[in-house]
Amino acid sequence: MSTPREYQTSGIIIRKTKLGEADRILTVYTPELGKFDAVAKGVRRPKSKMAGHLELLTYSQLTLARGRSLDIITGSQTIESFLPLKNDLWLMSYGLYVIELVNQFTAIEVPDEDLFQLALTTLRQLCQSDNRDLLLRYFEIQLLQHSGYRPQLRECVACHQVLQPVNNSFSASNGGILCPSCAARQPFAHSITVNAIKVLRFIQDNSLESVLKLKINPILAREIEGVTRGYLKYLLEREVKSVAWLDDLREQMRVMVNKKVVNAPDTGDAENAATEV
Repeated sequence: MSTPREYQTSGIIIRKTKLGEADRILTVYTPELGKFDAVAKGVRRPKSKMAGHLELLTYSQLTLARGRSLDIITGSQTIESFLPLKNDLWLMSYGLYVIELVNQFTAIEVPDEDLFQLALTTLRQLCQSDNRDLLLRYFEIQLLQHSGYRPQLRECVACHQVLQPVNNSFSASNGGILCPSCAARQPFAHSITVNAIKVLRFIQDNSLESVLKLKINPILAREIEGVTRGYLKYLLEREVKSVAWLDDLREQMRVMVNKKVVNAPDTGDAENAATEV
């Protein structure tokens, strides 16, 4: 039985690359076909009818024709556009971070429906949740688990003793927590507090709904982010590109808040502004 020349699938546009004067190569992540590249002809022309359906951070229904090297997208229809992510630079940086990680941690044409649903749910929640930092931590931890890099958070990865409620250390190269004795022999391990370990364990073992109910202070949030970011950087052997943009936006926000504090009419207003950061 011959393979049909045309087929349909739904997927999230996670990467785009210019091709020639008017075309693009799009990387699409789908639940049943995994990740693949396809050509969208003429999509960069102003009058292209498909352009709006094939933007980054768009979940679309696609019709494709089989080609010699890359299949060709012949039709598209938006299923979900995630407009809040495209209308806010801060949210867009979060969304781009999610799809960049999906692209980096998935192989071509290896389907994983659970991972697809994780990515789709994360993009949906970014549009409506107020607890977006913890949402990203949940996504990172679950992505690592799907990819075979689940960090060990219950026992020392070197001596396998149950971790005690003291300041231990996280070792990216060892894939988890080291007890104080073993950490002394690992120069690149970084100290991690008891509360950070507790939150990471909770994120690892509980549902997204439960994780989004957590309330943690900014200092603890940054510590946890540093742990997951460092682990991801080690595994990828480089920094995630969209992280630089996220850091730039944070710095701009700090500058804006500091200006408000400097211009505040009294100390009480300055304290309120600083608390809101």
